[in-house]
Amino acid sequence: MRTELQSSGTSGNHRESCIFCRIASGGLPSHVVHEDDRVKAFLDIHPIRPAHVLIIPKAHYDYYDDLPPDLAAAIVHLGQRLGKIMKSLYGVERAAFLFTGTDVAHVHAHVLPMHAKADITSVAYIEQRDLTFRLPPRADDDELRRLAALVGSRLSDAGAGQ
Repeated sequence: MRTELQSSGTSGNHRESCIFCRIASGGLPSHVVHEDDRVKAFLDIHPIRPAHVLIIPKAHYDYYDDLPPDLAAAIVHLGQRLGKIMKSLYGVERAAFLFTGTDVAHVHAHVLPMHAKADITSVAYIEQRDLTFRLPPRADDDELRRLAALVGSRLSDAGAGQ
C-alpha cells in the first residue's frame, strides 16, 4: 500500500483541465489511501474533519448519475469499507458518505467520520453555525501523510477484496 504523495496512471476519458483527472493520472500529488485500476481514494487537503477521504473514478464522469452502475457500486463499496475504518479509528457511531457535484465537475464521493449527532446535511449545523460556506483550512502535509498511512494500512488489513 502506497501512502506518500504519489503518482499513478489512468486510462479512459481524461480532461487535462479537470483537477481530479490530474490527480487520478498522477499529474498532481495526493495522499492516497486506496488505488486500483478504476478508482482512487485520497485525503481531502481541506478536510471538514480529520481523515476526510475523497473517492474518485479514474475516468472522467461529470456527475454521479453519469456513472456506469458497476463503477458507482465500486465507489459505494469502498466508501462502506472506509466508513467502518473511520468508525473504528475515531470511536464514532457513524461515518458520512455523500456524492457531490458542486465544486468540481468530476464525480467524487466524500467519506468522513461524524463526531456530532447531527448529520452533515442537517439544518442543525446551520442553526449551530457549524456549517460555513468558506473553504476549510489547508491540512498539514505531515498530518495528511500520517492519516493516509493509518487509514491505508487499516484498509489493507481489512482485505482488498472485501
